[in-house]
Amino acid sequence: MASNPADAHPGAADDTRVSFIPLEANPEIMTTLLHNLGVSPALQIHDVYSLTDPDMLAFVPRPALALLLVFPVSATYESHRLAEDALAEPYTGRGAEQPVLWFRQTIRNACGLMGLLHAATNGAARAFVEPGSDLDRLIAEAEPLGPEERARLLERDPALAKAHRAAATQGDTVAPDADESVDLHYVCFVKGDDGNLWELDGRRKGPLNRGHLEEGEDVLSQKALLLGPGRFLEREGADLRFSCVALAGSFD
Repeated sequence: MASNPADAHPGAADDTRVSFIPLEANPEIMTTLLHNLGVSPALQIHDVYSLTDPDMLAFVPRPALALLLVFPVSATYESHRLAEDALAEPYTGRGAEQPVLWFRQTIRNACGLMGLLHAATNGAARAFVEPGSDLDRLIAEAEPLGPEERARLLERDPALAKAHRAAATQGDTVAPDADESVDLHYVCFVKGDDGNLWELDGRRKGPLNRGHLEEGEDVLSQKALLLGPGRFLEREGADLRFSCVALAGSFD
């Protein structure tokens, strides 16, 4: 699956105080952004060229610590999202005892950044956040807060905004304006500290538990792919604008 320019497609309830330039799903750019925020050079973002071909999946170092899916925001998806969220209680989780750290997205066109934050701050990837870095500080400040306070924290963090802007203006395509609407969105899948596959999307009511993964199963395992991105592909199979990248070890 090739990289595509992609970012948030917020609904009316998501129109916000702050707007970012949409981030291109370019592994090199996304890796640089994560490293600038404080993720160890031992990790990088890799293209995932197929979710079904074992030979293509073999190009990604394992275990894969997070999977970011870029997908079209269609009427079918929005109907599914609204129906599922209508049955969910508003998320109020806070503190280190939570299985995942989830951020509500209130920054327009920042879903690429949100996906990277969710990828780097959860599961095994968190051990690769360098002490004293901007991301390490952000985690420490965000963890004890509720979802709304976390969202405000992201809105006013100058280091986050600076790093994102530097990355978003370096893509292979001309960067769109921060207030431009786009129709592609990022969602992140991680294996939480509880062993479950979590779907993390700042547009949802909270983190979504998609099922338990056994020891040794990562986000690119057959079970994880069926529980996570497979659901999206099944709903939207006729649309070819899907792409995936994974957070995993560096080839260096």
